[in-house]
Amino acid sequence: MQRYWNSSVPAARRIRATCASGFLFITSGCVQGPNYTRPAIEIPSTYRFSAQNAAQQPAAASGAWWRAMGDPRLDALVAEALSNNRDLKVATARVAEFGAILEGTKAQAFPQLGYDLNANRSRASEEIIPAFLNPLSSRLNALLTASWEIDLWGRIRRETEAARANLFATEEARRGVALTVSSSVISSYITLLDLDERLRITEATVEGRREWVDLFRARLRHGYISDLEMAQAQAEYEATAAAIPSLKQSIATQEDALCVLLGRNPGAIVRDRTLATLRLPSVPGGLPSELLAQRPDILQAEQQLVASNALIGVARALYFPRITLTGIAGFASTALKSLFSGPAHTWSFTGDVAGPIFTGGGIVAANRQAEARRDQALALYEQAIQNAFRDVDDSLSDVQNSHESQLSFDREVQSLQEGVRLATIRYDNGYSDYLTVLDTERGLYNAQLSLTQAQGDRYRAIVALYRALGGDWLQAPARVQ
Repeated sequence: MQRYWNSSVPAARRIRATCASGFLFITSGCVQGPNYTRPAIEIPSTYRFSAQNAAQQPAAASGAWWRAMGDPRLDALVAEALSNNRDLKVATARVAEFGAILEGTKAQAFPQLGYDLNANRSRASEEIIPAFLNPLSSRLNALLTASWEIDLWGRIRRETEAARANLFATEEARRGVALTVSSSVISSYITLLDLDERLRITEATVEGRREWVDLFRARLRHGYISDLEMAQAQAEYEATAAAIPSLKQSIATQEDALCVLLGRNPGAIVRDRTLATLRLPSVPGGLPSELLAQRPDILQAEQQLVASNALIGVARALYFPRITLTGIAGFASTALKSLFSGPAHTWSFTGDVAGPIFTGGGIVAANRQAEARRDQALALYEQAIQNAFRDVDDSLSDVQNSHESQLSFDREVQSLQEGVRLATIRYDNGYSDYLTVLDTERGLYNAQLSLTQAQGDRYRAIVALYRALGGDWLQAPARVQ
């Protein structure tokens, strides 16, 4: 890829080619360091995997896409999490912090005004002054102070550029947290519905096996079955019933985890939908690689690169003198009644130029540090882009494979349902033993659980895909200028 700086030129000589002259030179000067240019990075034009039904799907993700699931309770949970999640509040406060840092950095470019009021009353020792002098003395001062650093070499402007980029990076970090919170709420809610369905299947299976136990007890009393068959039916019933407490515990744990995401104390989550009634969102088709430009982590990494690039100019400005103008104007008097009279006027004006002569290599080291940090930021930016493509490819593959798994488990469930019906008929007519019925029912129960998990996995894969694409959960925040 192309580099966007020239490290072969000595640091002290890398100055912009054009500088203003005269008064403009004094007020603007030459800005040190390279201007930021987005690096050219080779990226694939397409993803490794793509949705099979892309032609029937929209071209890009839409805002609040989860509303397509048609569950108002889920919509309310996402809105609650975006308002109350503690991690998101911390991220929002960090944006405010970096906004204040930017304002403080920009303030360096303006004259700094202040005031100084003081009064002094003292008595000198008569042992060291002539007797005719009054040992008592008073001094009153009322002064207005002003100072202004002329940003001749662009140090303040580069610091402001870096502070602004850091603010933008923090805003993108906040968007990333919001993206994570939203997707986590949706995935957790889907997992709850998944567990609800598993519990329903297990309870229905337990009820069916309880009926077998009751029937076998009656048959045992009349001598139609053996003790072995009775023991088999009772054992299968107990084994299935033992799964219910574990599922209820998993549901409670999932509810508590979701409450933390919502900023609530642990408690129950109200829900009245099932996975079967939840609509499946469309998978975006014809996904352009440019869509990843909305991902918060990529935007954050680029702004960190901008900040690191700007700090090179701050480091290079250390080679040049800092020019500061200071002034004092006010009144000084020995008596309060004459403090603001004409003769009490006082003022001073000072121009200060301070620059390095010998620093033992300290400034060179500072420049090398800044350039090394820029190189690190560039590598992290490139890595963020590569990780983004990997996330999308993984998610697209997961969407495709989870769909195929769901179809396979659905066919297996249908086959086993027919198998249970036929095995029961054969057992009732004496053509097979009860063990065949138990094995077929056990296979049906496991297949039903697998089908429910596959349905949940398909929803979770779509959530992961939208998250990998940047999600468009929130509009990009307005950037401070």
